[in-house]
Amino acid sequence: MTSLNLLQSHPSQPMCIIFFKFDPHPVSKNAYRFILAANRDEFYHRPSKLAGFWGTNNEILSGLDMEEGKEGGTWLGISTRGKLGALTNYLQPQQDPEARGRGELVAHFLTTDMDSLSYLKKVSTEGHLYNGFNLIAADLSTTKGDLVCYYGNRGRPEPIVLTPGTYGLSNALLETPWRKLCFGKKLFLEVVEQSHVLPKDTLVTQLLDVLNNEEAQLPDPAIEDQGQEYVQPILSKYAAVCVRCPNYGTRTNTIILVDADGHVTFTERSMLNKDPSCWETNTYEFMLQS
Repeated sequence: MTSLNLLQSHPSQPMCIIFFKFDPHPVSKNAYRFILAANRDEFYHRPSKLAGFWGTNNEILSGLDMEEGKEGGTWLGISTRGKLGALTNYLQPQQDPEARGRGELVAHFLTTDMDSLSYLKKVSTEGHLYNGFNLIAADLSTTKGDLVCYYGNRGRPEPIVLTPGTYGLSNALLETPWRKLCFGKKLFLEVVEQSHVLPKDTLVTQLLDVLNNEEAQLPDPAIEDQGQEYVQPILSKYAAVCVRCPNYGTRTNTIILVDADGHVTFTERSMLNKDPSCWETNTYEFMLQS
């Protein structure tokens, strides 16, 4: 079976990678309290909307899945109230076609009044209804302090509150040391350690460079063991931070910066017209209302 046919036999298993660092009380007044860099990997033909504001009061900023039956789901978003959600799928050879769409998990969090930990506790009681996923949920509040939580339905039964630091998340549990995750996290750290002295545009450009690194990190027995026959035909492409196959791969890069005052810069670089040589970059800026 070709790699494309094998991928098409698992149409609900997009891959993504996320690196983030948070420090609610940065020492330098020029430092960012939250930095996130993420790739969305998906079939080029799967319909979606570029990032934009939506919701009752246009308070939510995210891209949106427009796949039939999955409309309105999202993989990454942030609200003006300081709610941030990010999703990756857990690589598994067999998918349940009757499982609920995972994109609703982020969308529901961004629209709910529940705090991140309470929301993930609720999700953990329903985790069996979904194929494998990882979910980051955060409440970024300039007045109350920042709370960042994680839950994966193929890991511990309860969500955890993360301590300030730097994290990587791909298609295994949080901080699982896949070689591409370790390599990407090293590149990410090299950039963010200079973030307090870099002009914002330069910081964003360097983070985008991290997300577009196509160097395969092989061999990686951990990916092969988890993905089994599903991942083998595309391993040479999938084992890179940026995945580039003929009809499938990285089609969205997102950078989110939140400074000490609650100023948010959201940059999305998106593939256009299913063409890996054609991209559009848009940036949104706003102040947290929390």
